[in-house]
Amino acid sequence: MTKNLNWGIIGLGNIAHSFATYFDQPFGEIYAAGSRNLEKAQTFANEFNIPHAYGNYEDLLADDEIDIVYIATPHNYHIETILAALKAGKHVLSEKAITMTSAELKQATDLAEEKGLILQEAMTVYHMPLYKKIIEVAEEKKLGKLKMVQASFGSFKEPDPTNRFFNPDLAGGALLDIGVYALAFVRQFMTATPEITGSAMNLFESGVDESETISLRNANDELATVALTFRAKMPKMGIIAYEGGYFTVYDYPRANKAALVLSDGTTTDITAGQTKQAMNYEIKDVQDMVLGNLNPNPFLEKTTNVMSIMTQAREQWGYKYPFEK
Repeated sequence: MTKNLNWGIIGLGNIAHSFATYFDQPFGEIYAAGSRNLEKAQTFANEFNIPHAYGNYEDLLADDEIDIVYIATPHNYHIETILAALKAGKHVLSEKAITMTSAELKQATDLAEEKGLILQEAMTVYHMPLYKKIIEVAEEKKLGKLKMVQASFGSFKEPDPTNRFFNPDLAGGALLDIGVYALAFVRQFMTATPEITGSAMNLFESGVDESETISLRNANDELATVALTFRAKMPKMGIIAYEGGYFTVYDYPRANKAALVLSDGTTTDITAGQTKQAMNYEIKDVQDMVLGNLNPNPFLEKTTNVMSIMTQAREQWGYKYPFEK
């Protein structure tokens, strides 16, 4: 008989509302909601029929009935909450970016390994059925070697230095907020760990990165480019180019459809999964990891590599967050 897993949510903003809205697992339940404000926690719990509400994170983490904690706080608070949850013996699914630096992520992964616990980033890209199918189709149609991956993401933000997107004290900037998606998409398809071959960045007046490009290459001579900006609208578009054809994916964080164009011009639509189930796919995978039905290493390895790329890029730019100085 499969164990029923109890989830606790820490941080009750917009993404937590989406998590609770779409949560649908036969062997899982949202057992508790936690906030620094008890009234907010109770309101959230009432809205989603969650049986327990906590007005501080410590009490939620002390509840022995909770198996997995979903962390939905702003990413500059992730590391302290992740470490507290792991120390309390909880498996962790943390929103992206999972941490702000590679040093933080190593601290977290080392503790998770020591405790024998699952630690995962809530990155839908790694869990969407479409991407497994794209790789299968590329093999079935004998498209040959992967040559190039491209990913763009542009989100126009009003130029308000007090907004969290542009606030250096909140680890603002395009790289951590939207770059993590683009790099995850690239890393999903590259067959070996890539390294940065070049990058460029523009600063916003508040001191955070507002736009950047990053070029990557791996040991298999696969190339990738990533283009990001907070100051212009661009499509969330990804391209995966093999010798014999390429796939184009729009809205790649939660995509369920891609277009395959073969070298002779023939076009075919590839579909798999459902966009609205994106969070459920990652929730199910985490539950399977906890239950021993799925090996978490491929996801965590990619998360670690993406964080390393972002950390290296900032080092190249000479850009540090205030807490690093």
